Amino acid sequence: MQNLSRRPRLKGVADRITFAAMALATPAAILGVPYDASSSFRRGPARAPATIREALWSPAGNSWTEALIDISDPNVLVDAGDVTIDAADPRAGIQGGVERLRATNVRPILLGGDHSVTYPIVRGVRATSAPLTIVHIDAHADLYDEFEGDRFSHACPFARIMEEGLASRLVQIGIRTLTKHQREQADRFGVEIIDMRGWSRGARPDISRDETVYLSIDLDGLDPAFAPGVSHPEPGGLSVRDVLSLIQGLEAPMTAADIVECNPDVDPSGVTSQVAAKFLKEIAAAMQCVPERWRTAPDADSVRA
Repeated sequence: MQNLSRRPRLKGVADRITFAAMALATPAAILGVPYDASSSFRRGPARAPATIREALWSPAGNSWTEALIDISDPNVLVDAGDVTIDAADPRAGIQGGVERLRATNVRPILLGGDHSVTYPIVRGVRATSAPLTIVHIDAHADLYDEFEGDRFSHACPFARIMEEGLASRLVQIGIRTLTKHQREQADRFGVEIIDMRGWSRGARPDISRDETVYLSIDLDGLDPAFAPGVSHPEPGGLSVRDVLSLIQGLEAPMTAADIVECNPDVDPSGVTSQVAAKFLKEIAAAMQCVPERWRTAPDADSVRA
């Protein structure tokens, strides 16, 4: 893992932020998790950290977020390199990498990798965090007790997380592939699910400002029209703007996040890496400041997951 201080300073933060005041001195930190050996169908997400970074710093765009926060300022975002994956015990290596990064007083944004990495990441975060509310965006609930004989498959991380009591609340958004077994698992663990039918009827998560959020974005939660470069595309999903609105609308502090399941091997245009980079920018901004009252208040018909 690279030394955080080695990332070059690109330019200073602007003197004045138009849309939101900087509220925290703690920067976000990118940490790549190039691991996809727990994928059930198609490998490739291990190569995503590099392509997402390339998209993030591409001269085709700029370093400013929609709230006018400059992520090139190292007080906002730094890059900690990639976790070194130990083939003998990859989960321990991932957890240890997250714990070491947390010890440097940053808020990690993890770039997967397949979704199995979320379990060891959350273990690493929870060691130094208040009880977590996990907001999980995905086409799949990833609640299988085991999948194809593997309890640590990318189809199982949230079963492991909830079994260990690593989250006090799990809110899943965008689900549209639920099975009978996963419905039973969701009931067992008290998981709150806003599936795409509920989303289309206006259901939205109700996260209070005194919760501590861990955000996990599986890019196949989006409709393949917006993010085609995933191993398990599932039509009928969220738009990029839906996810951005969720990120920007969170009033609770976000202590960590992951973006997973981008597969560069099936993303020849690079658009999915660009989407991931956009989410990364807005997550870094959300970690710096809680939204001011430019948002309209929720109406009386808003739905708690």
